[in-house]
Amino acid sequence: MVDEQAVQELIHEIITEDEEEEAVPVLKCLMEGTVTDEEISEKTQLKLNIVRRVLYKLYDAGVASYRRSKDPETQWYTYTWKFEPGKVTEMIKKKHSEIVEKLREALAFEENNMFFVCVNGHYRFTFDEAAEENFTCPECGSEMEFMDNSEIIQQIKHELSLYENNGFDGGPDPGMNS
Repeated sequence: MVDEQAVQELIHEIITEDEEEEAVPVLKCLMEGTVTDEEISEKTQLKLNIVRRVLYKLYDAGVASYRRSKDPETQWYTYTWKFEPGKVTEMIKKKHSEIVEKLREALAFEENNMFFVCVNGHYRFTFDEAAEENFTCPECGSEMEFMDNSEIIQQIKHELSLYENNGFDGGPDPGMNS
């Protein structure tokens, strides 16, 4: 099964903040097994239309699927919903890869550039950008000074190592501590 915290972090991205309180119990019902929207509504004490809205958002994101069946007596359709842990795992892996790639790009940028800053804290420029401004802040006219970015580099390296060493490989920690 997928790590519950990782699922909840993914839900933060799928569901709007005002719906999150309703989405968590719906998702827990789904994770317990295949159920109908009416059963989820009864179990969670949420209105059926709220349960359906959450389920369709989960469906649109690919973390839930449904099967429709027709009752031969009433001719009404019943929707049986199922949690899709494989899709969740795939989405978490993709997000993890994107974060690692962005960290690597940021690290390369920091390591391959020399930086200058306005002494009044307005801007940070690469060497080339600072040279175009004649090493003078365009906002206040103050002289720019060299900035040692070794702490930034160390922080990025640290964060990158956390993602790479505790990365999501189907294991318990997706490493989403940004």
